[in-house]
Amino acid sequence: MPALGPVDYLRSTAPFHALPEPLFDAAAGSLEIGFWPMGSRLVASGGDPLAHLYVIRRGAVRLEHGGQVLQVLEEGETFGYTSLITGQARIDVVVDEDLLAYRLPAAEFQRLLGDAGFAAHFAAGLSERLRASLEHSPVSTLQADVSQELGALLRRPAVWVEADATVGEAARVMREQRVSSVLVRSAPAGILTDRDLRNRVLAERLGPALPVARVATTPLRTLPAATPLHEAWTALLDAGVNHLPVERGGAIAGVLTSTDLLKASARGPGAVLRRIERLADRGGLPGYGEKVAEMASALLAGGLAAPAIAGLVARLNDMLLARILAWAEAELGPAPAPWAWLALGSEGRREQVLPTDQDNALVYADEGAAHRGWYEAFAARANEDLVRAGFPPCAYGHEAVKDHGTLSAWTARFAGAVEGPRPHAAALLLDLRRAAGTLPLAPLAAERARAGRTATFLRFLARAALELEPAETGGLRLRGAPDVDLKAGGIQPVVALARCYGVEVGAAETSTIGRLDAARAAGLMGEEAHATVTEAFRFLLALRLRHQLRQLAERRPPTSLVAWATLSPIERSRLKDSLRAVRRWQEKAGYHYRADFF
Repeated sequence: MPALGPVDYLRSTAPFHALPEPLFDAAAGSLEIGFWPMGSRLVASGGDPLAHLYVIRRGAVRLEHGGQVLQVLEEGETFGYTSLITGQARIDVVVDEDLLAYRLPAAEFQRLLGDAGFAAHFAAGLSERLRASLEHSPVSTLQADVSQELGALLRRPAVWVEADATVGEAARVMREQRVSSVLVRSAPAGILTDRDLRNRVLAERLGPALPVARVATTPLRTLPAATPLHEAWTALLDAGVNHLPVERGGAIAGVLTSTDLLKASARGPGAVLRRIERLADRGGLPGYGEKVAEMASALLAGGLAAPAIAGLVARLNDMLLARILAWAEAELGPAPAPWAWLALGSEGRREQVLPTDQDNALVYADEGAAHRGWYEAFAARANEDLVRAGFPPCAYGHEAVKDHGTLSAWTARFAGAVEGPRPHAAALLLDLRRAAGTLPLAPLAAERARAGRTATFLRFLARAALELEPAETGGLRLRGAPDVDLKAGGIQPVVALARCYGVEVGAAETSTIGRLDAARAAGLMGEEAHATVTEAFRFLLALRLRHQLRQLAERRPPTSLVAWATLSPIERSRLKDSLRAVRRWQEKAGYHYRADFF
């Protein structure tokens, strides 16, 4: 990053970044610059408290208590506020590397505490600080778009017909009111859309006298008026529908269409969705990955959380996959037996944002064993089309063309991983989800549930998770390292331990945040630990996504390795906070699993 002057550096450091201009200007005018050589003791426990707030520009300090190192602070981090707030010196502060720091006098610090945001930074817990760091940028138009409530998009009340109306009468009402759907006052209430008229009435050669209740969809899928737009997109993609009745105060306030959502979020998922809908052949596959990256960049810049973006991307990927699999089945003829396409790894957890190596598999009913060649050809066509769309082949062979078999074989494979126990092999299976197909997967779900009741398996799964150490381990320093691996050193430790917790409490959810929520609900995580780890995970995902989008913009392949020097002071400070939070959680988890299983 280009070198910043003292004022600009202060402006880039939390919590000064959010101060109103008059307060910030006064603070910047009172700055003092100081240098302290390595070994200097700035304050001793029980002695005179510090009289300034320090902002580290270069170097490092150790916070100690009773000779034990509590924390090492580096560039972009602050210290001294405990002395200023309490008027006491409770820890030792020792210069670990030659220190260049900016100092803010106590009187100015006390004045700034009159600003609620500034004061909250020092009073808030880690989870609140991490959340705030993701929201510090000004709210953009897009953020307003994707965060606005559905109720704000309604332009007219819902149009109803009675339960005994005919489809001819319903069609006339739709024409007169210029709407593409009507709600039906049946029990339960239903909806009839223009697509229903085409597919269920005209295509079936049924007449206008047909009772509307015969072809309406019931029950209604409704969403509260307070639902954010990005959550509505998720609901629409999950349900595969084009109309969303919106409920307010216990009554249907109106109906929104996918077109309404497209108009309200032009740079959101709509562009990618339209691209998928226009796919008539394989010629339109190239460029899908670029469109997803553009959407992710716009949503992230708009303030949408990285896990929410990943959830939208996963659903769009599923729609693309459905189109690809339909092509393959049309070419090869009907499947000999039911099948299910499995998403594995980060795609199985719905945590993949940018297209990366494929992680998928194919499982089919046992009666399809005699037709193995059909399934191999089916998988090969799909894997090839996914490559065309921007998903490279898996370097480890986790592709359906190489990884396919009967449900019995998959069940035995899962059982072997649990009984082995083989936690690394089981991890892939524990994260799987059905992305397409109709084959029931109850035997695999049963094996997942059995894994949570097998103490030996949980012991080995926990041991494997705790072996993944956060990047900050060993002195809590990052500045000296040329690169920090955000995936291996931050994200994976959370994913692995959350997986272990989720399996232990029997969570059906496979996402990392879903597993953390389940662990909290089951009493395995306290409220503060849950909030802190969840926000740390969100921060790490967002930081990696920002980094990868920057690499793509510079026409470089995206990686999880980020150079410490390229991070802003806020990012450096919050990255260390996040990694410390992960380490503390691992320490608690290690005690839990040693006590219960070792």
